[in-house]
Formats: sequence, C-alpha cells, structure tokens
Amino acid sequence: MLSYRHAFHAGNHADVLKHLMLIQIAQYMAEKPAPFWIIDTHAGAGRYALESEHAKKLGEYRDGIGRLWERKDLPPAAVDYLEMVKLQNPDGALRRYPGSPWIASQLLRESDRLRLYEMHSTDSKFLQECFKGSGRQVAVTVGDGFAGLKALLPPPPRRALVLIDPSYETRDDYSNVVKGLQEALKRFPTGTYAIWYPMLSKPESQKLPNRLKSLGAGDWLHATLEVRAPARDGFGMHGSGMFVINPPWTLEKTLHETLPKITELLSQGPGAKYGLESQTS
Repeated sequence: MLSYRHAFHAGNHADVLKHLMLIQIAQYMAEKPAPFWIIDTHAGAGRYALESEHAKKLGEYRDGIGRLWERKDLPPAAVDYLEMVKLQNPDGALRRYPGSPWIASQLLRESDRLRLYEMHSTDSKFLQECFKGSGRQVAVTVGDGFAGLKALLPPPPRRALVLIDPSYETRDDYSNVVKGLQEALKRFPTGTYAIWYPMLSKPESQKLPNRLKSLGAGDWLHATLEVRAPARDGFGMHGSGMFVINPPWTLEKTLHETLPKITELLSQGPGAKYGLESQTS
C-alpha cells in the first residue's frame, strides 16, 4: 500500500536543492538544438497548494521556498528557481508550489518530450489533470517508473534526463534505485541521471552515495545540502542529496556559486553545510 504523499513536504529544503538542480540541467540540455526527453520515474501530483491541509500540517515550505521568496540577493541559479515558482504565483503571494513534472514541462521546447510515472492512485489523478490537453508532448503513466525505464530507454533522440526520486519509505526503495540504474545504464549509458535521496540516520541512506559511485559511471557529481546536524534521537531528515550521472560540465561551478548562500538561508541550526564532490573520466 502506497501511503507517501509529497503534498506534506512540498517546497521544503529538499525540494529547493532538487528543483534548482533540475532547472540547471534541463536548461543546459536545451542549449543544443537536438531534441531531448525528460523522464520522471516518481512524478507525484505535478503541483501543490501550500494552503491545503496537507501542506499546512507540517508547514515545511516555510523553511524552504518560504525563506527565499522575498530575497533580492540570490545567486543566478537560485533566481532561475525562484522565477519558476513565481510562475505558479503570479499575484506575488506564495500559495502554490510546482512539482518536478510541472517545472520540467516549462523547460521543454516544441520538439522535446516529457514522460511521467506515478503509482499513487490519488496523485496520479492529480498529475493527469495537471497535464490535461498537453497532447503528445507529455505522457502520464500510472505505474512503476523503473519498469517504465525498461520500455523507454534508449529514447529516440538519444538525449535524456532521467529524474529518480522515490519516497524511500522502505529499504527496498534504496535497492530498487541501484538496481534500476544498473539496468538503465546498460540500455542508455550516455543519459543524464539525477537521483535525489534523503539524508537520514538510517544505514540505507548513508550507504546509498557509495553504492551509486560503485555503478561504474565515468562522470558523476554529488551535491548535498544539510540544514542542521542529525538529531540525537536519529529521527528526521536533516538534509538531502542529488547524485548526477553524466552531469553538465557547467553544473559543479554553478553549485559552488550557489550552495553557500542557499545553505546560509536555509540553515535550521548548528551543523548546516553543503557538500560537493565529482568525478570525470
């Protein structure tokens, strides 16, 4: 039974990191005239109402996008991210937050395609409604995104960004990410893969980056954003990471220019920090 709903967490510090990087990668891919695809294996609802009971219950967006909303001193990549969120809030009040699928859709050109997967019955209905009338450019599938990758890869244009961000509710989610990537890289080794994961006290979370490094990809970038030190009782998410296989060559420099300020603004106490490491073949 799927119980995870991203609506409880929309716009939090993890979304800031994930969506800021998503925008930078997609913008880079759009600089070349050849078409590309974006594939989101765990798409969620597409967009979220921050005044809904789900969002207000935890109010995580207040310590995420809420802290950036009225800032005038953000680095360029963070400005790009903020402008994207403002498209969902044209009156200037922060009431709605765009999920990865909606953000991705705004970065497509006419020849590009978006392929979305979501298993949760409620969120998949919202996702379908979000993209009603999008035609052939956007396809929503109710089902397992990892299974979908087997059918889609390699994509016809041989250029694609694959975003993988499951809920990590169970241990199997971690293993499924590694297994799914192993299979995907065999089919499409030149694709760009962006894997989001939560930073938790669980050993599965702590071991995941090294498991991803051991997949054998020649080029990768690993970015982390921790908003506080891990809790003494071991509960809660103190940060998150993005592991990108075959990243744009510009991404590391952009993050070096961006993450110090973002970490400062999103800090929730001692231990706030960011990390960047990379490998090139």
